[in-house]
Amino acid sequence: MQQLGLEGMPTRLFACTPSRLLTWLDCPRRYRFTYVDRPAPAKGPPWAHNTVGAAAHLALARWWELARPQRTPAAARGLLDAAWSPEGFQDREQADRWRGYVGDWVERYAAGLDPAVEPRGTERTVACTTQTLAVSGRVDRVDQRGDELVVVDYKTGRAVPTEDDARGSLALALYALATGRTFRGHSSQVELHHLPTGSVAVWRHSPETLARHVSRAEALAAEVVAADDYPERPSLLCGWCDFVRVCPAGQTASGGPKRPWAGLASEREQLEGLTVT
Repeated sequence: MQQLGLEGMPTRLFACTPSRLLTWLDCPRRYRFTYVDRPAPAKGPPWAHNTVGAAAHLALARWWELARPQRTPAAARGLLDAAWSPEGFQDREQADRWRGYVGDWVERYAAGLDPAVEPRGTERTVACTTQTLAVSGRVDRVDQRGDELVVVDYKTGRAVPTEDDARGSLALALYALATGRTFRGHSSQVELHHLPTGSVAVWRHSPETLARHVSRAEALAAEVVAADDYPERPSLLCGWCDFVRVCPAGQTASGGPKRPWAGLASEREQLEGLTVT
């Protein structure tokens, strides 16, 4: 995949999203299946936890599109119901129970929002360049707080995000950089909003910490550009890979694909308001 340039000409920037770089970091073989092989191998069935995340994100994005008087917690729940899909769940009964759980999350979260304070963007594509990268990605929400552009990322998983998660996230750091460039403002604060619990993990980047994340991203891109092989990186996590069915090493390491609804919290965790790490 090595990129060749003409002598005296600038090096071609590597176009990527944070997700693309992190896919390479996780497993070069999965990177090949996702971004290189054409046609790509068939993926496994949809994941229920992805259905949960997609519906919650869509409902909150559409909530901000409503006229201000219509931005109520009940409206957020209605938008969640409209966006809901049964894909990935064990059966219709499980899907209906989870629609109720996620509706509760979204309604409770919307109750804590001020409908009169318009975000600068929702589901907004942002982009920037570095010395070697052309980075783009979609941000869940961009808030304007004084002179600061704050990157807000919704989370719906079982684990409650921590400050370390916000600090160490390559994706959030690149989104902050790209948000500042796209809106021509200052963006250093990133936030992970955990919808199941209402917790918020916050980190404010300095120019030095952003530079370190950029260096890391450029190093990953350099590995991709120089790659002539895409070795698998087998582990127990391979059971969660969309392509484990076509990867013998991943099947051996993980015992095969997980059930599509295995990423959901247990019923006990939902009923008791528990979370796990």
